[in-house]
Amino acid sequence: MAAPARPAPLSLASPRRERVFYLAAAVASAGIVFVGFEHTWFLRFLYGLPPLPALIALHGVLFTAWVLLFVVQIGLVANKRTDIHRRLGVAGGVIAALMVIVGPLTAIATTKPGYRPGPPTPLPFLTIPLFAMVVFGVLVLAALWYRKRPDIHKRLMLLATFAILPAAVARIPVALIAKNGPPAFYGVTDLLLLACVAFDTIAHRRLHPAYILGGLFVIASHPLSLVVSNTAAWMTFAQWLTR
Repeated sequence: MAAPARPAPLSLASPRRERVFYLAAAVASAGIVFVGFEHTWFLRFLYGLPPLPALIALHGVLFTAWVLLFVVQIGLVANKRTDIHRRLGVAGGVIAALMVIVGPLTAIATTKPGYRPGPPTPLPFLTIPLFAMVVFGVLVLAALWYRKRPDIHKRLMLLATFAILPAAVARIPVALIAKNGPPAFYGVTDLLLLACVAFDTIAHRRLHPAYILGGLFVIASHPLSLVVSNTAAWMTFAQWLTR
């Protein structure tokens, strides 16, 4: 009697493994955000810290909502509930639009002495959140434009979420990150991004165009923000912006 045929092993590019991969990337992003902002936002009440100004609190609520919704949306796709995923996409678009408005306003406000506990943000560092919001907004807009192309849509949404991760990475209580500043927290984010790109490329045996253009956009914005922050033109603009 012939032995029963064994099911073929799943390849890296199998739909199930790809869903697991994107869900893991989303959960990892959420974990980074929680660890980074655990002290100053999520568990702030445990440390006896004073209440945050309303604008900063709104900023925290919106960014938290985005990360949670990102995880939920990928979970829905993994469980083949694309009907709910599409309906929640409207909420995602609204949250993203509010983030693009509130994020820069919050960054500008925190440069003013006495606005929040601690020292004000130095003007050169304003490029970091402002560039992040531009990159995030462009990628989310592109992802919504390609919402009927799941292969492009999901990759651009992942890249958009990576674009806002440096703020959380910068606050992770690790000496290496605190000591080296932007090169460290940008570098950690870029390594995570490149790891996802590498997995996707190996699984599909090709580099997806969304990762080529979107990934380069995210990574290039990091050194560009640092270069611009040291120019006289930026300091003049930042002083006008925060007066």
